[in-house]
Amino acid sequence: MNEKFYLTTPIYYINDRPHIGHAYTTLIADTIARYHRLKGEDVLFATGTDENSQKNVEAAAKKGETNIEKYLNEMSAIWQENWDEMDITNDDFVRTTEARHHKAVNAFFERVNKKGDIYKGFYEGLYCDGCEAFWNEGELIDGLCPFHKKAPHKIQEENYFFRLTNYREALLKHIETHPEFIQPEKRKNEVVNYIKDNMTDISISRPNLKCGIPFPLDNTHAIYVWFDALVNYLTVPGFGENEEKFNKYWPADVHLLAKDILKFHAALWPAMLMSAGLDLPKVVFVHGFFTINGEKMSKSLGNAIDPVELSKIYTTDAIRYYLLSEIKFGEDGDFSLVRLKEKYNSALANNFGNLLNRTLAMTEKYFDALVPSSSSKSEGLDQLCEIDIWREFEAAMNIYRFDEAVNIVWKVIDGANKFIDDMKPWELAKSVDKTKLADVMYNLLETLRQVGWMLLPIMPDAAEKIWLQLGLDVAIEKSKSIEDAKIWGGLKIGVKIKKGDPIFPRLI
Repeated sequence: MNEKFYLTTPIYYINDRPHIGHAYTTLIADTIARYHRLKGEDVLFATGTDENSQKNVEAAAKKGETNIEKYLNEMSAIWQENWDEMDITNDDFVRTTEARHHKAVNAFFERVNKKGDIYKGFYEGLYCDGCEAFWNEGELIDGLCPFHKKAPHKIQEENYFFRLTNYREALLKHIETHPEFIQPEKRKNEVVNYIKDNMTDISISRPNLKCGIPFPLDNTHAIYVWFDALVNYLTVPGFGENEEKFNKYWPADVHLLAKDILKFHAALWPAMLMSAGLDLPKVVFVHGFFTINGEKMSKSLGNAIDPVELSKIYTTDAIRYYLLSEIKFGEDGDFSLVRLKEKYNSALANNFGNLLNRTLAMTEKYFDALVPSSSSKSEGLDQLCEIDIWREFEAAMNIYRFDEAVNIVWKVIDGANKFIDDMKPWELAKSVDKTKLADVMYNLLETLRQVGWMLLPIMPDAAEKIWLQLGLDVAIEKSKSIEDAKIWGGLKIGVKIKKGDPIFPRLI
């Protein structure tokens, strides 16, 4: 039986269309999913939409839409279509308005309530509409929400609460004994400080909400959005509905999220799971925010980037390359359209595109477009994509160092370009004995095949185009195990190459 791997993105509010920030998380998740499939694992990759939110009600009202169900259906469809257009390979798309999710939430609520962790109380505190979250004075920065830079307003109401503070010591112990649980390290420190200094019992109901799951103990209340939304991670593998599937995939191997929802995923969610008697996710990986051309992304500045529209200019693969190589995963970064164009032309069109085009052109010219035989023993020739390179690549991918993984692939590409310049195939072609020339060309062609394998999770369309131009059947190539694929010599002698148009034509 193949080892399972279950990963999630956060589920997204659908008060607007997806922007490049949403695409970043989702593309990273897709890269991880593709990589683990490459390793032969049974992957469950989930994303979705968070629909039981006051934000969505307000967004519908702004559009003049009084039928909230119609609005949610239309907006959720837009998000699904966007991810399809960007070739996201999620196995499930969960909506919090689905019957299966309501069933999971009610089953989860029943467990927590039986534990005695839900009680009725009076809440008076600070609430940020942007976060849909309650804040303590000590968590604010100059009296403002640290993420929305607005003063939260005071709320006074009777709510139902979850005894989050019952799990303070258990949470701290889990984080201490599982150092991999919250990544990167600095986010772990933030969570520990929050649990020690600012964590309080949390309100899990709101009265008179127009959008939400009815509160099981009181039909005048709805379940607070976070106590509902987080359960989506259980809904997908079948909690409360399909015990066999749930036991197979839970716990999640990694939750991906941005730092503004860190405390919900790394404190509230594990405490909820402890209360319900369920295993905790293995890793909560938190990435930073990025600016757009040095400025904060916002509607008012008009600089929010539509990833689908951008992909029509640069291709989704080029966007994936830029995001993974330019922004260190887990850190803040900047998305620059100028830098994107520069990297597209230099790294993709010039370095990578030039290697593929001239290698295939020389194979056509010197060997009638057939992969030449090779002894691989000519003096001064070593295979360009060595097993050590693969070890470095896999080590980087395993710990989500995507910038390093991309750099390793480009190390091979740059090495192959230098190899051409050093070996001068055009000079070798003047010799009567074509043995050395054949070795040089085979080395380059086989390197391209292996580069295709490394790029498969990172730039999947480009990887397949490489193989097609090498005369390979994509389906047959992808059916191989990664262990077989990275063995040198997988490109068979005599295969006819099919040089096509440049994969990344230079942009003016």
